Amino acid sequence: MKNLFSNFKGDLFGGITAGIVALPLALAFGVSSGLGPSAGLYGAIFIAFFAALFGGTNTQISGPTAPMTAVSMVVIAGILATKDGDINKALPAILTVFLLAGLIQVGLGILGLGKYIRYIPYPVVSGFMTAIGVIILVTQILPAVGYYAKEDTQFVEQFKPQAEELILENILKEESGEGILVLEDFKETVKRAEATSQADILKESKIIAGKEASGVLGTFKVLPRALKNINWLELILALGTILIIYGFKRITTTIPSTLVALVVMSGIALAFGLNYRPIEEIPGGFPIPNLKIFSQFSLPNITPYIFTALTLALLGAIDSLLTSVVADNMTKTKHKPNKELVGQGIGNSIAAIFGGIPGAGATIRTVVNINSGGKTKLSGMIAGIVLLIILLGLGPIASKIPAAVLAGILITVGIGVMDYKGLKAIPNLPKDTKIGPLKISSEVIIMLVVLVLSTFWNLVYAVGIGLVIASLMFMKKIGDLTAERSNLKSLKEEAWADEKKFPKEFSEKVFIKHVKGPLFFGSTSDFQALAKQIPTTASHVIIRMDRMQYIDQSGLYTLEDILVDLEKNGITVLLVDVLKQPRYMMERIDIIPDLISKEHIFDSFLNCLDWIKQNVKDSTK
Repeated sequence: MKNLFSNFKGDLFGGITAGIVALPLALAFGVSSGLGPSAGLYGAIFIAFFAALFGGTNTQISGPTAPMTAVSMVVIAGILATKDGDINKALPAILTVFLLAGLIQVGLGILGLGKYIRYIPYPVVSGFMTAIGVIILVTQILPAVGYYAKEDTQFVEQFKPQAEELILENILKEESGEGILVLEDFKETVKRAEATSQADILKESKIIAGKEASGVLGTFKVLPRALKNINWLELILALGTILIIYGFKRITTTIPSTLVALVVMSGIALAFGLNYRPIEEIPGGFPIPNLKIFSQFSLPNITPYIFTALTLALLGAIDSLLTSVVADNMTKTKHKPNKELVGQGIGNSIAAIFGGIPGAGATIRTVVNINSGGKTKLSGMIAGIVLLIILLGLGPIASKIPAAVLAGILITVGIGVMDYKGLKAIPNLPKDTKIGPLKISSEVIIMLVVLVLSTFWNLVYAVGIGLVIASLMFMKKIGDLTAERSNLKSLKEEAWADEKKFPKEFSEKVFIKHVKGPLFFGSTSDFQALAKQIPTTASHVIIRMDRMQYIDQSGLYTLEDILVDLEKNGITVLLVDVLKQPRYMMERIDIIPDLISKEHIFDSFLNCLDWIKQNVKDSTK
């Protein structure tokens, strides 16, 4: 507790500044996610406070971030689709996924897996971050021009037949659940269908229209209609916001330009009584826990969402730990990765219970905190308290913020989050993979696959596919390098220094083979060629293993098969300088001593040579 207040003044300024900076982004990310501005604000409050309290990075400020919001959008849209577009029905299931993701993060931290997060390949992260930027940028075009598909009467009308079909389908599902057989009691179906009003059909049509216009592809579908129906006031508010954000940075960075843009543009809209579209109303008072979430938390309910929650948890872990590294570099300290994951998991879990969207360590807010004097966990906790005070005192005022202003803020976020470093490197990366007549870098392939699939299909699956492709390409590279270095040619390979004086009289009887590099599943096919390359005149094979540092299960069983074949052919195998890990593995499945006796294992080639001189007949006699 004493250390917590050791830098009270600096932490107070750092926390207040970071909390103010977080406000417009929290509101914008909440709107973008689909759960509304209050969800963004709740997430920012609880994640900032509890991630700081329990986390392992003293100066980290956490809250909703662009990557986490982008994945949350996918989760929310997917669950809404299964709940007839009714947010009240879908909310418990959505928050359950967020809670599960938080608990997974806690589990990752407890199991000590924080240090392994860094092994996720950079091309996967690069493609994903750029895709998030594209998604946020493109999906904010419609609100920036004031177009909302659900309010476009002509657009909604075309979905009425589909809406009627869906309503009928739901009626049949209800009857099936109640045990009513339609063909036996068709009148009941007709009765329920007749009870459906035009208002019900219109409501369903609007939901379908909203789905059609969502995402990158949906935006492109309706963009021609949007451009014909531009709301010039909304567009001016959005453009004004963007200009202030980029322009004010040139004047000073002491005051956050995002906050300046929010205050100035909202102030103009209110002062002149403009007829703009405000954001959704932010409920007043302290956030109330959504207890319905616990009724959803059972194995059958969470099973379909485990992979999605795991992806959300891993993304949050990567996002947070990367920010922790930035904080370390600025403060010359060392964060605790596993403790940080536990803190992030607790923050996300509590935020989910109170209806907040998930988040992670936020780089910009953390940098602002450090530059403003923050040094301990207290600064992050104060940032959360500041946001709570704003919610309790300024909630009604915040509800009057123009939606176009938040769209403008998000457009700048989308532009800023793209990985320009990775994109600039594309022409310079080595072209090591051939696709038809083209040669291209394997890392570029991974990045583009993740980028395209994330942008136009599914963020969650894109990351999984990217990891699989990256792993397969890595295995191939290691296999190729191992095969190149182990060079499974006969005695034509270059003799090592201690072999140059090998007696010529034993050259026909003794075959020497070098194994260089690890023997694993990627190199077993090349190693299998060894048995076929042994001269028919050979009675003994020396396998030199002092450069084989590692053998996996696939390599182990391949080695066993080769040794069995050699034994059947009456060939004696001698092993030289077997390293610790390969020897341990060979002893586990009794290759040593069943196939290779300990008398046939030597610490050096010279000892092996002495044995040969005593036990192998001279081929010249």
